[in-house]
Amino acid sequence: MNLELTRRKKTVAICETQPLTVFGLEHLLASTGDLEFGSAHATPAEWRTSADAARTDILIIDKGLGAKLVLEALMQMSSDAAEGRFRMPYVVVWGMSITEAEALRFLQAGARGIIRKSADSGAVLACLRSVAQGRSWMQDSVFRDAIIPEIQIRTELTPREHQVMELVEQGYKNREIAQELGIRPGTVKIHLKHIFEKTGVHGRHGLALNGLRQKGIVSLLAS
Repeated sequence: MNLELTRRKKTVAICETQPLTVFGLEHLLASTGDLEFGSAHATPAEWRTSADAARTDILIIDKGLGAKLVLEALMQMSSDAAEGRFRMPYVVVWGMSITEAEALRFLQAGARGIIRKSADSGAVLACLRSVAQGRSWMQDSVFRDAIIPEIQIRTELTPREHQVMELVEQGYKNREIAQELGIRPGTVKIHLKHIFEKTGVHGRHGLALNGLRQKGIVSLLAS
């Protein structure tokens, strides 16, 4: 028997309030042989309590529902999954506008894909297929100029600078880093200045993202 034919399609659910957008996604998935449309819901909470949740492989959440709501939903799902109370699907966050800071927070909270609603159908399918295989995917345009394709470390970072960079990658703010390391917030700023100079990255969002990339946690795909 052909293994390709027996492979189960990945079921995609969506939390979206625009009926035309839902229709468009359903139509797009109908043309594929490896993905299928599952269900549409107004909010992640509605999806979570539905019978469809158990069979959802990929959940698309519209950032238009509110960045705070999306982040809280991701954190709740990740927490419940870690405690064995819930099978978390691969989550893709999409929206008309997603800032660098929001994208990083979504990734750090458990999202696997970040994509703009303005992306073409090929990019949407590429995102869903990559995520379905357990990989991370996002459009490089989300991070605009913060991304440097290849980071060249011009000077070795000190042990303290490595500690600061690790905490930035985990989403810590300067004051939290200072508290964690037992140093002053002003000292954290000095360490960050040296890290930016040595790595060639400018901005904590770019630094955090490039750290995730170097660890293979997330990959960037051109728009």
